[in-house]
Amino acid sequence: MINTHKLTLLALALWLITIAVLTWFFVYGKTRAGTDGRTAIVLKSTERNLILAEMRTFLSSTQGILDGANQGNRDLVFQAASASAMPETDDEKLVLMAKLPMDFKMLGMSVRSDMAAIAAAAKSTTPTPEILQMTANTLTKCVACHATWQLQSNP
Repeated sequence: MINTHKLTLLALALWLITIAVLTWFFVYGKTRAGTDGRTAIVLKSTERNLILAEMRTFLSSTQGILDGANQGNRDLVFQAASASAMPETDDEKLVLMAKLPMDFKMLGMSVRSDMAAIAAAAKSTTPTPEILQMTANTLTKCVACHATWQLQSNP
């Protein structure tokens, strides 16, 4: 018969191992060496498509910000930046977020935060050159992300 003390220690050890494994995946995600020197994030094809759609939204927002700034139309800048600001999250996106490496998550959230700041700047008296600089700074994050990460689907 196993005594209660040993059973408690075993349960605690299993709980700690589970927490450690979940933390590992939350921080590092599921990655492998990419085909071109970048780190590949391995996802289901539907998850990959969701992230790519969000990246296209970022790109479309950037084009709208530049177009609005060029036209002197701050409302267009606001609308474009707002489209990529912090979104509502649903359960599917929360599960996906848990699968992504921490650095990738931080870059994505930082871009969304920057877009919210650009939208706020468009509604204020922030000069257009400063809004364009904010946009340029945000684009450096996009370039860094694309230089570092690759999205791959599970076969």
